[in-house]
Amino acid sequence: MNPMNIPENIKPAGRETWKVPAMEVPLWQGKQHAYCVVIPVINEGDRIRNLLQRMQACRISAIADIIIVDGGSTDGSMELEALKRFDVSGLIVKKGPGKLSAQLRCAYAFALDQGYDGIVTIDGNDKDDPDAIPKFIEALETGVDFVQASRFISGGVAENTPKSRDFAIRFIHAPALSLSSGFKWTDTTQGFRAYSRKMLQDPDVGAFRDIFREYELLAYLSHRVPQLNYRCLEIATVRRYPKGEVPTKISAFRGNFKVLRTLVHACFGKYNIDN
Repeated sequence: MNPMNIPENIKPAGRETWKVPAMEVPLWQGKQHAYCVVIPVINEGDRIRNLLQRMQACRISAIADIIIVDGGSTDGSMELEALKRFDVSGLIVKKGPGKLSAQLRCAYAFALDQGYDGIVTIDGNDKDDPDAIPKFIEALETGVDFVQASRFISGGVAENTPKSRDFAIRFIHAPALSLSSGFKWTDTTQGFRAYSRKMLQDPDVGAFRDIFREYELLAYLSHRVPQLNYRCLEIATVRRYPKGEVPTKISAFRGNFKVLRTLVHACFGKYNIDN
């Protein structure tokens, strides 16, 4: 996709300064709705197929366009005709360096270039219940800029969450980001979220920088967006881990150390635009 072809009436301010990894768009069926659902994946196999089936049952494609951003899957799960049958509007394939944050920068830049008013993101590993997506869109329509899913507030469900992860989220990650941001977060590590167009393209937020390569963008936005006085909200959701399996791309020791280091950097403002 060539950013120079963006229509001037939707071209985000400062678009030429954004750092967006190289990407290809092998599937794009056009913008049909004001909002889109972005699903980051890499080798999710049956998990992404199950999630897409559930989204189809919820008729998500009737209210939002579904866009998958692939980090380089080799398991055959991104076959284009199959994606079309699941009502997927677009497939973006990241070609540049980086992991999750780089994938999200690709998808968010693409979505903003297409003129979407807001973006819902849900992980492709089928842990989250997509029937909450309409609530995220309703919140965006009322002027909320950052919607975070939470399994820990009233009405939320946390099923089979590993005890160590439950402890880390409740007593380390969420409290630290609540203190640094000034907003009471309860569930800050999961990627089931929604963002407004206004917030994502704000140069003071600076979401499109090369510093965001792995998991930095999620922690940074939870820290910085409330500080900039954007409207934030948590919505109760269901998050289920399958018994005996932890579908995650984060390795046990090295990955958890990176998450902790990223949390410290975010809370101390290392990723802030003025640093």
